[in-house]
Amino acid sequence: MPPKEGMCRTCCRGVYSCHWSRRNDGRRRCTCCWFSAVAMVSLLAASWLYVCMMAFNDRDDFNWKAFESLKRWVNWFMVMVAVYAAIAIYCCLLLLFALFQEAMRDPVDPHCVHKVFLSLAVLLITAGIVGMSCRWADEWHTVYLSLLATGPFLQLGGVVALTVLCGFVFQRFFKAKRAVSKTIIMATFVVLTAAVFLSPLFIKSPCLLEVLPAKPALIGHRGAPMLAPENTMMSFRRSADCGVDTFETDVLISKDGTPFLMHDTTLQRTTDVSEKFPDRANHTSTSFTWMELQSLNAGRWFLKSNPFRTLSLLSERERAAAGNQSIPSLAELLELAKERNASLIFDMKDGDSAGDDTRLVVDTILKSGIRRELVLWLPPKHRAHAQTRGFRQIYSNVSAMLSDGGNLLNLKYNSVSTEELRELKRKNVTVNMWVVNDRWLFSLLWCAGVDSVTTNACHDLQKMDRPDWHLTPSTYRIIWISVDVASLVIMLIVFYMQRRTRERIFCPRDRGTPLLEL
Repeated sequence: MPPKEGMCRTCCRGVYSCHWSRRNDGRRRCTCCWFSAVAMVSLLAASWLYVCMMAFNDRDDFNWKAFESLKRWVNWFMVMVAVYAAIAIYCCLLLLFALFQEAMRDPVDPHCVHKVFLSLAVLLITAGIVGMSCRWADEWHTVYLSLLATGPFLQLGGVVALTVLCGFVFQRFFKAKRAVSKTIIMATFVVLTAAVFLSPLFIKSPCLLEVLPAKPALIGHRGAPMLAPENTMMSFRRSADCGVDTFETDVLISKDGTPFLMHDTTLQRTTDVSEKFPDRANHTSTSFTWMELQSLNAGRWFLKSNPFRTLSLLSERERAAAGNQSIPSLAELLELAKERNASLIFDMKDGDSAGDDTRLVVDTILKSGIRRELVLWLPPKHRAHAQTRGFRQIYSNVSAMLSDGGNLLNLKYNSVSTEELRELKRKNVTVNMWVVNDRWLFSLLWCAGVDSVTTNACHDLQKMDRPDWHLTPSTYRIIWISVDVASLVIMLIVFYMQRRTRERIFCPRDRGTPLLEL
């Protein structure tokens, strides 16, 4: 009668393969294949979840793209993250069960249901990768930037993982019967270990620097949209309270010629136009008169959708104020900028070829009495007309800036490399980057020497008095060499102990006959 097995071992086998008793059907031949398959899918799922988490900074952009296609504002990004997080957790748990099965010398052959789920996980992840590559390709550069920020920590984590797994690898090495198998196992482990140990030679993180640059200034992206409805006066006041020195917005022209603040080409997402003007809900924002625009509520959508999951930061009084906002005119924002001595940067979403919209905007700015050096002119159309008025010119294109002899740039944070950024700084170009919300990204750009960032999260970034991390190159060199040496010593000790254990189990004079069988 076989010995009674422990409850933990029986449950593990049952969950993993749906066989509650030990099988002796020769399935251990598939152990390496299925263990490798589960490990590869788990690594793929964890890596893709990492990509999704690093794209969290641009979740609003993702939701906006989904809104354009589906015409419904939902936090689609968090839905996607939840799905892939569940996949990653499932795959990693399955890998843990596989490791336990292997340690107990049971067949690593998952049940057919697990095989179906693993195949489905691969398909969903592949669909996500293809979708990002086709519709959101610039996000891959964000992933590259995240590796610059997390590279040193990923390397240290890799060293720790190799140290923990070395015992398992050496065990397989000593149990292998053929010389070819031994060679493959050890060569693969040595190459992988050398790659991880020496990878710091190729890590060029901006956060490895001798002298930390000054903290980037903050520009409020449509105000402070995490604390109030975007492009409302409450939003811009909240951003000013957060210490931003520049307001960023978008300007459209109403049907009767009033410049107003609105990002979208329609009013569906940020107003109650579907209730007030149901027959015109899909019409463009510029097809409404200023009186009609003023009649719309531009705040209740914020309370209803909670786009950044930040409503908990608002008091009851602030929530009541947020729900009672209206669409502001450009003139109102100019008055606030004058009052707070803040600069203004804006884009014109629907400038016409004749220049009438530009003329209306320029006239509104001049009538406000704001100091002209506080106006940062971004729209490329009819730039020459704005230049004659004394406004500061800021560009979204490097070649256009150089051809005009300018020195102010407004770029998306993942549109240039850190090397290109440093080259621009050497040419005394002032660089602003948009939209930067996450601490890790702000820290990276701070170390890279960015002058300012446009952000939705001014209340968070304002509190930072230093990057999340930065080290001098010499300090980091000492850390990674010390960790590598410590890991190597532990690996050698484990290898020696495994070898001695193997020698004690097998008696040399009996040429490999186990003592337990004598």
